[in-house]
Amino acid sequence: MDALSNVLRLVRLSGAVYLNGDFTAPWCVVGQASQELSATFLPRAERIVSYHLITEGSCMARLIDDPASAIRVDAGELLVVPQGEPHLMGSSLEIAPAPADEMMAHYLKTTPGDVMKLSYGGGGEPRTRVICGFLASDDTLSNPVLSVLPRLFKVDMRNDPRSAWLESSLSLAAVEAAEWRVGSAIVLARLSELLFVEAVRRCIDALPAERKGWLAGVGDRFVGRALAMLHARPAHDWTVDELAREVGLSRSGLAQRFTQLLGQPPMQYLARWRLQIAAQELRHGTMSIAAVAEQVGYESEAAFNRAFKREFGMPPAGWRRSRRGSEGHVPGSDDARAHLAVDDRVLLAQR
Repeated sequence: MDALSNVLRLVRLSGAVYLNGDFTAPWCVVGQASQELSATFLPRAERIVSYHLITEGSCMARLIDDPASAIRVDAGELLVVPQGEPHLMGSSLEIAPAPADEMMAHYLKTTPGDVMKLSYGGGGEPRTRVICGFLASDDTLSNPVLSVLPRLFKVDMRNDPRSAWLESSLSLAAVEAAEWRVGSAIVLARLSELLFVEAVRRCIDALPAERKGWLAGVGDRFVGRALAMLHARPAHDWTVDELAREVGLSRSGLAQRFTQLLGQPPMQYLARWRLQIAAQELRHGTMSIAAVAEQVGYESEAAFNRAFKREFGMPPAGWRRSRRGSEGHVPGSDDARAHLAVDDRVLLAQR
């Protein structure tokens, strides 16, 4: 399994749809999936990714605090706001936006946990249909994917011979949103998870050769393979020499290339990745601390405790109590929660 798949699986992305919108010109609204809203669908959501799938027509969009971020989004394109920041959408961004807080407050009082159907605007052309939702994940991890994506971006999900399944998925999304049958909300939520993963993959494909960062590393021929091996076998006693042999580079060549793209050497990256895995197991699993330490490659519980405290500010036992106490955790309660299992080119939503 590649590094991108590993990271997305570990952060437990879960999707939800909250708005099926039908807009007519002129219109402008504020878009933001608040913690209050997300809690009605996914009570333990901590990090929110907003998205909007345009199924008909087009609109303009930008971040509220950055007029220069304005872009046009057309039917078949997915608009993504990775940090869930407040943003504007409309036929024009120059008109006063609708009071989104009032609409959401009304929604939360009348249909909490259900999908709101909204018809809004001046009644003119063009008409724009939008499926609005969010992806939620644990905030435990230092997420290398969400932290390096643009603050607002769009991805064209059409006309790509490599991804014929997208055309049928978009068609399905449009039909589900229009007809809204029993189960449409869960179908659209799972589709949104898949579309987000595809959006990230396309961001990687579009990166310029000189770009640095985690996504650039994943897309690099040598560093990407090294990352995949570190993620696949985190407990293995890796050395830079062994990694270099596996990917076909010299030791110095791999170390330099890895550090140049990711900003840290391979073994430092591995140490942090091990602790990220441990944090998730401590939060969601039932293994003892000693077993977790062994699972992620530590020879002693004491060494694991010291490393964990350096990374998270408290020992594993205290951290586990604090995280579970804050969310009323019941061991095993996350087993039925939908999350992504992403394996290279095959994307499956599992329950």
